[in-house]
Amino acid sequence: MKLIRIYMLALLMTLPAAIIGQEIVIEPENIVLEVGAKKKLNAYVMKDGKKLDNPVRMFSRARRSLSVDSTNTLTAILPGSYNVIAISPGAPRKTFEVTVNFPPIAEIKVDDVPNRIYAGTPITLSYAAIDKAGLTRKNPSISFTSKDESIATVNSFGLITTYKPGRTSIEIQSEDVVNTVNINVVKNPITRIELTSDGDQARTGDVFHFSAKALDAKGNEVPDAPLSYSFYGVSDNVSINASGLIKQDGRFVADEAGMYTVTVSCGVASASKTLKISPREVKRKIEVVGQGSVTDKHTSDFWVWEGIDGRDYAVTGTWGADGTAYFWDVTDPANITKIDSVQVDARTVNDVKISEDGTLCVISREGASNRKNGLVIIDVKNPREVEIISRFDENMTGGVHNVFIADNHIYALSGGQKYYIINIDDPKNPYAVSKFELDTPGHSIHDVWVEDGIAYSSNWSDGIQLVDVGNGIAGGSVKNPTQFASYAYPNNANHASFPYRSKSTGKFYVIGGDEIFPYGLNTQKGGVNRAAGYLHIVDFTDLDNPEEIARFEVPNAGSHNYWIEDDILYVAFYNEGVRVVDLSGELMGDLRKQGREIAWIVPNDPNGYTANAPFTWGAQLYKGHIFYSDFNSGLWSAKLEPEKPKETKIQSK
Repeated sequence: MKLIRIYMLALLMTLPAAIIGQEIVIEPENIVLEVGAKKKLNAYVMKDGKKLDNPVRMFSRARRSLSVDSTNTLTAILPGSYNVIAISPGAPRKTFEVTVNFPPIAEIKVDDVPNRIYAGTPITLSYAAIDKAGLTRKNPSISFTSKDESIATVNSFGLITTYKPGRTSIEIQSEDVVNTVNINVVKNPITRIELTSDGDQARTGDVFHFSAKALDAKGNEVPDAPLSYSFYGVSDNVSINASGLIKQDGRFVADEAGMYTVTVSCGVASASKTLKISPREVKRKIEVVGQGSVTDKHTSDFWVWEGIDGRDYAVTGTWGADGTAYFWDVTDPANITKIDSVQVDARTVNDVKISEDGTLCVISREGASNRKNGLVIIDVKNPREVEIISRFDENMTGGVHNVFIADNHIYALSGGQKYYIINIDDPKNPYAVSKFELDTPGHSIHDVWVEDGIAYSSNWSDGIQLVDVGNGIAGGSVKNPTQFASYAYPNNANHASFPYRSKSTGKFYVIGGDEIFPYGLNTQKGGVNRAAGYLHIVDFTDLDNPEEIARFEVPNAGSHNYWIEDDILYVAFYNEGVRVVDLSGELMGDLRKQGREIAWIVPNDPNGYTANAPFTWGAQLYKGHIFYSDFNSGLWSAKLEPEKPKETKIQSK
């Protein structure tokens, strides 16, 4: 969670204006740049007509588009208008706008158009407008013109409708650039279509696979027929639309119980199949079992493990407070007992992790008084008498937000831009062996998770990064971390990533979670927060072609940390508590609409740091209990009732 950065900025932005009379001056006032240009600004503080020596620091709200370095030099990366904040101790903050001009369009690229298009079938042009900086223009102004509308017409979105055989051309224009596409419309040989599927009955959320063949009058297949899939449904619930999702490769999933008709067409030929969809019916009861209350400060992340004495323990961090981490006995989840604590030089202990053998704990540090915001390694062989055995601060002055332990190595974020890999064969003498950092403009990182020798990092705008740190898939190692796959989704908010291989299908997914605060973050006692964002389920089965295939979203809430076990997802959704989600079978579409949510629980606490203001941080399944931490109330445990017998998936006639 990037809360510490937001909190520090908030402090700087709300300093009293003392200070009355002080003003930050930026020169020049109206700043317009071209893409790729740099400009150093002159920034100073004035009071009563006199120039002060107070330093001025600037921050860009869009680092990937417009960056600002420590010398107050702007670098224009992408076109648009951006806000920059200037701060100085004792002066009100100043926000000013910088405009980066759009370069002229230089080229219109069009993907390959078929050599022949069958009369009566549509085709949509795929195109991109490239400007003189080599950037693809988003939402360019484009016009289309058909030279012979008796053969084909084209609408404002590039959809070509064909009528009769013949040759014509389509002109595509943006600004002063024109590209001409020649099309050849031929007689349509298709007379009928055969449509098959892998069943005709299933539950909501189950994925059907349709296969279609276009045939000519002699019954021969027309292999290049442009087939188009669609569906129509009638819900069992008359007040709800029978929604679903169909892909043009023949995959279909229904959100609501009811009757659905899937149709494939090509010109005047079509074929249909009807499906009966039943409710998924996976709901189960969930009940609170216990709580380890923390009400005098915010709670951050946690980890539950089995100690070497066979008892069960947990560690929790704290946020924006005094650098304390708490240790708990959770052997009886109904009686969570605080047994020890450590305090380090920090405002925030954001992340906590335990080694695989249950003997070491590592905690992160942010906001240290000496700016040595490193990590701390703790001996937890006896969780009732934990002992700090070493610290690691090298290259960590910007703060360690998240950490992970795997195979005697700690993966520690540094300054929100990269992670170092630190050897702890001798935990009293840790040392860095390598680091991983992207080279993209304004890059940043939030989290890293390591499993089977692969590090999955969450890199905000750069998305999910898969790095070989010992798996061997790309020849990487802890000394030579090697990136081999990635996926970035459009909202630029990738905050967490969790790998998941489906037990029921064998497909390999990585689930990427957002973190968004649309109304800002209130960190004060009594502050109530609301987050946004959702989970993106990305199919990485084909590493070279990852596909975002599904989502899980809770209205008016935002995702945070999560856990997956036995095809079930346990995810914290901040102000809407913990959600338990069925991930069985192939995944596609809107999982919540499909009725895949098994249960939910919200930790309201009238005695919390902020009373009755749940803000759940993360969840972990451990020995049959769901443990979860909450920003305002501490550590909790809950129990899900046993699973009901499963119904058969897709049924064939």
